[in-house]
Amino acid sequence: MAEKQQQAYQPPMSNGYNRADEEAGAAQKEELRRQKRKKWILYIIAFVIFQTAVIALFSMTVMKFRTPKFRIQSATFNHNFQTSNSPFNLTIGVKNTNFGPYKFDNTTILFYHQNGALAGSAAVRKSKANFRSTKKLDDVAVDLVMPDSGILPLTAKAEMKGKVTIMFMFKKKKSTKLDCSMEVNTNTKALQNVKCK
Repeated sequence: MAEKQQQAYQPPMSNGYNRADEEAGAAQKEELRRQKRKKWILYIIAFVIFQTAVIALFSMTVMKFRTPKFRIQSATFNHNFQTSNSPFNLTIGVKNTNFGPYKFDNTTILFYHQNGALAGSAAVRKSKANFRSTKKLDDVAVDLVMPDSGILPLTAKAEMKGKVTIMFMFKKKKSTKLDCSMEVNTNTKALQNVKCK
């Protein structure tokens, strides 16, 4: 009887099924870990690509240093305008398309007759064109020797030197040139046919 009880409570012999289940579970866990690693790698690659695109876009737009434009826009003549050695005021525009201010130095505009002889000059005081805006200077006095009456064809040339500052820290020297042709009509007291390159 005792022998029968010992046989009845004898632990069952391990078979191959338990070991196979454990191996399958371990393989499934390893597969899940591998899939998670793949996902993380894909996320990191996507993030790096996104950051690279943002940096490239930023450097091509915000961080790009552009040359400002320097142009003559119009002129104002006094009511007591005299033709001999007569000053008048120009309106100058300095267009800054940078994402930062453009500080420019004192600049002299030289006016030439058709034959290339110097006709006069104008002084532009140093100032600043704010980012992505046009600085208008409407008090640029021109000292010019002109004929008594008629139309005086002129060419104006100048080089403005300055510095662009982006993000308050990146600075680059930038110079811009003025090259304009125009006509001063002494009869109508007007600046006409202004063309700038």
